Amino acid sequence: MSSTGIYHVVVRGINRQDIFHDKSDFIKYLDNLNNIMSNSDCRLLGYCLMKNHVHLLVDTGMNPSGISEIMQRLGTSYAQWYNRKYERCGHVFQNRFRSETIENEQYLLTVIRYIQLNPVKAGIVKKAEVYPWSSCRIYYGSRDYLSELIDTRRILDHFADTNEKAIHLFRRFMEEPNDDSCLDDIETNQITDSAAGKIITEVLHNHPVNILHQMPNDKRDKILRYLKCEKGLGVRQITRLTGLSYWTVYKA
Repeated sequence: MSSTGIYHVVVRGINRQDIFHDKSDFIKYLDNLNNIMSNSDCRLLGYCLMKNHVHLLVDTGMNPSGISEIMQRLGTSYAQWYNRKYERCGHVFQNRFRSETIENEQYLLTVIRYIQLNPVKAGIVKKAEVYPWSSCRIYYGSRDYLSELIDTRRILDHFADTNEKAIHLFRRFMEEPNDDSCLDDIETNQITDSAAGKIITEVLHNHPVNILHQMPNDKRDKILRYLKCEKGLGVRQITRLTGLSYWTVYKA
């Protein structure tokens, strides 16, 4: 049980398969999330939908069992709709969601930044607020039908008393170089350094890794994005094996 009542939740497609294939899939999941959370005592502090997994940051208050109820309803409703749409049967998600407790305020800030930077880390966008399927744009002041669902004050109040100043300082916090590590990294980084080294060597066509230091930035970044997004290597792992800075790999 979390002492703060806040949980970082990750749910994945079965066998790490995609669970969102087009815009309507993302919208349907968010509609379901909106309906379920609106009828719950829990508060949603942040979210990010990626193609094969979902991050949620949920404040359960005094009802820790609320997270299980929410995830069960959310998973069931989306899976039924998904199977009808794609004329399939069977599981859509892995058997059970994973969660970690948020035990202090500093880690709360780490997790919201980590969640909302997921699309940047994956090389999908350069700026977190551009990604349409996360709460980042709401934290930056944009309004849409999910704005009332997200409790931004819980986090923005850490930065300033006034909304304008808090948003400015939060944006600066989001853009700081960081080495954030959360539940997602711990559970997904299953490629050993030995195997990752072989992958890098193959991608570089047997050239030594220091060739990455000599490449034009755009060519280097294209390779780094491929290693992260297509080959599943972690940012810290690539950093260790190539000698490139964490920020160079992260921003690629």
